[in-house]
Amino acid sequence: MSWLPSNDPVLGDPLSCDALELVIVPRTRDLGDGFEVRRALPHGKRQMVGPFIFFDHFGPVQFMSGKGMDVRPHPHIGLATVTYLFDGSIMHRDSEGNTREIQPGAMNLMTAGRGIAHSERTPDVQRASGQKMLGLQSWIALPAASEEIAPSFQHYAAADLPTVQDGGFTARVIAGSAFGATSPVAMVSPWFYTEVTAQAGIRVPLDPDHEERAIYVVDGEIEIADDRYEGPRLLIFRPGDRITVRTITPVRMMFLGGDALEGPRHLWWNFVSSSKERIEQAKQDWKTGRFAHVPNEHEFIPLPE
Repeated sequence: MSWLPSNDPVLGDPLSCDALELVIVPRTRDLGDGFEVRRALPHGKRQMVGPFIFFDHFGPVQFMSGKGMDVRPHPHIGLATVTYLFDGSIMHRDSEGNTREIQPGAMNLMTAGRGIAHSERTPDVQRASGQKMLGLQSWIALPAASEEIAPSFQHYAAADLPTVQDGGFTARVIAGSAFGATSPVAMVSPWFYTEVTAQAGIRVPLDPDHEERAIYVVDGEIEIADDRYEGPRLLIFRPGDRITVRTITPVRMMFLGGDALEGPRHLWWNFVSSSKERIEQAKQDWKTGRFAHVPNEHEFIPLPE
């Protein structure tokens, strides 16, 4: 696909305001103990943005002393998970033997490929003292040719990710390239993910070179072409148009997207695949215990019936 970029939108000019393709208000679910999840993708009108096929916003939630998150071991195929925190910590354990405490600002990319199981729990120290949690989890669907690659896990501390400060905003490039900087994270298809924070009255450009693009407003209020949007919102844009965001209040937002995959995906529970038959196989593999075990775990989430 190729296109010619248009000029910047002109505030108040409706002819320059149609770059916004879809606005998604995430659906809210309470998972218990006041732990809320807002789900923006998949949506009835849009399955993916680039390869992003699942986008959850969890928290803010305050866990009291002795309480915490306990997501028991569960399986994935055909995707990569990105867990990104603003507050709190999560202990990641997977069936490849990786154990890592996920902390705010760090990049944690678990590629399931042909199959992996993992758990996500509050670390012991934070469970004893209590902690506030706020973060995002995204699933990146893999290209059809890479759906059966070997599972793996990448971790980069916040200090290892490039940070750009320009014109009053700060951007941390979590994956891919943005604002002239490139993340060290290895990927099997072109996509990007960037955290942007800014005070009120700042202008931030959205790179027109990516095929599919969106902005997730975590908190705060922004203006694009004289229209205002308050978080949480997922704003999906047409390809090629030059977009400038103006912040109305202090804002935290995620810029995301990438190349569109070669076709839609089947999504069932924690499985993503271009093949319905592959998902049926994954169901049986989990039900019959053929996924590798997560070390130091003695329970699991059963296959939904």
